[in-house]
Amino acid sequence: MFGISRQAFYKSQKSKEKTSLQDQRVLELVSYYRAQMPRLGTRKLYWLLESKFSSEGLKVGRDKLFEILRKKKMLIKKKRKYIQTTNSKHWLKKYPNLTVGIKLNKPEQIWVSDITYIRMEKGFCYLSLITDAYSRRIMGYDISNSLSTAGSLRALEMALSSKKYSNSLLHHSDRGLQYCSNEYTSLLRKNKIGISMTERSDPYENALAERINRTIKEEFLLTENFKDISLVEKTVREAVKIYNSKRPHISCAMLTPDQVHFAI
Repeated sequence: MFGISRQAFYKSQKSKEKTSLQDQRVLELVSYYRAQMPRLGTRKLYWLLESKFSSEGLKVGRDKLFEILRKKKMLIKKKRKYIQTTNSKHWLKKYPNLTVGIKLNKPEQIWVSDITYIRMEKGFCYLSLITDAYSRRIMGYDISNSLSTAGSLRALEMALSSKKYSNSLLHHSDRGLQYCSNEYTSLLRKNKIGISMTERSDPYENALAERINRTIKEEFLLTENFKDISLVEKTVREAVKIYNSKRPHISCAMLTPDQVHFAI
């Protein structure tokens, strides 16, 4: 009646069923990684899953993966919220930006540091991160219930304890009170680490540190309201471990920070 043969009809139905089963399997594989990295982007997901698709005979390219996730409303939308955590209007000594012109070719040439907030049911707590600029590996972190220097110091002490190489190292940050404090700068000098800071209000001067903060918060759901600081500490500990050991970076040729950092 409609000009379609019985054979063509059943072939079409079989193709739809096959496509549905394939999409279902793709979503299962995606869910495995999203359980660990809830807001991992589609490009990184495809990099992680490409060999699995091939081994299981799934005909899924990057565009097809985007299409499947778009239909299921599983594409990641960027969030943009900002609360100021930097107080640079103080009398303490500020340092020049020494990172300009440096070509990164190995780990532990430059560490970048920044602080971000995490919401709780009552108030905020603050995450201090120190990241290796070359490998993108988080070297040290701390959760504090205040913006005092103590939290940043603990993050620095953790970074120093995980330091592997003996080459010349710079520590770069904004001009916040924490980083300019005598306790913080003294610990850097004691360990023969150069001190570098942003010189203007240009966010690009410490863009990498701010980007890592945003990645940890958004991809690991640290933008949610937490019941208390102990739950934040547990979540951050797990997030940093997964970020360092499992999350591929486009800037690192899709290797993980650990793979790049310890490759030498």
